[in-house]
Amino acid sequence: MKIRLAIQQRVIPAYRAPFLELLTKQSEIELGVIAGAPQPGEMITIVNRLDGVDYQFTKNIHLLHSKFYFCFQPQFPEWVKNWQPDVLIVEANPRYLSTPSALRWMKSQKKPVIGWGLGVPKSSGPTSFFRNYSRTKFLKSFNSIIAYSEKGAQQYIQAGFDPENVYVALNATAASPTNPPPNRLIWNENYSPILLYVGRLQPRKRIDSLIQVCSQLPEKIQPDLWIVGDGAIRSELEKLAAKTYPKTKFWGETFGEELDMIFNQADLFVLPGTGGLAVQQAMAHALPVIVAEGDGTQSDLVTDENGWNIPPKNPQALLDAISSAFSSPEKLRQKGLAAYQTVKTSVNIDQMVSVFIKASMDALTGGNSL
Repeated sequence: MKIRLAIQQRVIPAYRAPFLELLTKQSEIELGVIAGAPQPGEMITIVNRLDGVDYQFTKNIHLLHSKFYFCFQPQFPEWVKNWQPDVLIVEANPRYLSTPSALRWMKSQKKPVIGWGLGVPKSSGPTSFFRNYSRTKFLKSFNSIIAYSEKGAQQYIQAGFDPENVYVALNATAASPTNPPPNRLIWNENYSPILLYVGRLQPRKRIDSLIQVCSQLPEKIQPDLWIVGDGAIRSELEKLAAKTYPKTKFWGETFGEELDMIFNQADLFVLPGTGGLAVQQAMAHALPVIVAEGDGTQSDLVTDENGWNIPPKNPQALLDAISSAFSSPEKLRQKGLAAYQTVKTSVNIDQMVSVFIKASMDALTGGNSL
């Protein structure tokens, strides 16, 4: 049975392309995707094409320029009618104003629609009742839901979704690693460990805090701090590091074999701020990781077995985690091997594809079209 599957997104970030291109390679799937461009200043790298995918680049009209924005995709409903999908998967976001029209058409054709989202955090404040009511009503338009995390799945269930219609596709950015983990030795007391950050150099990444925290570590466990990436605040960070923590090295943007070499030489990966797509890449190189908790998607990826989840914007928690890591080299290596197993077996785009196919098949064969 071949499913004609359509997926709507506001934008397709470059990190999402490998998942979609793997999904379209499955014999059960004929894939169409519609998405547009981000708002100016979002700093999202998008793709212009997707191999093997019928990719419709559409116009996004953004209303307001804050976290409370709305997005209108005027071509989306007509595209759905013309493309004639068997199953439609859309972002489960009530701020996307064209989605209800596309949902109504799918319902008129007795075809299922699946939502895909982060979860349903409760709103607070004077308008919370209306916002919670409208979000719940919007979610009832879906036959089933795919959550990015276990936390998100529980929020959908608490919002009234039947648990049997809630699926979890852990947010992955890379395939299961095929190379074995690098062989890292347990270091002696004369060894200077390497602490690695990979990503954009932006204020929200809190790299300035990372540099300052490293300077506060006991001298015997102070690492060489390697920072890979570029961005508007690089010169500012270089000045801070020269003054505060000279054991910092800025590599600039690095890719391919050179980046693999850097990952293999490092001992610990850190993500002190929000966002960050290199966490899974680090884990695929058997690196234990320290991440600041955000929307809940990291909690399924990073556990006590393979790393440290710390509160955001908490320098003391970051200091404690780094101190704990470098105070026990043997335990650090064990966490690194556990990190490798996590992305090898649980959190990878291969698993995401399996969930999307199962959810689509169930929606078609379950007889639960709304």
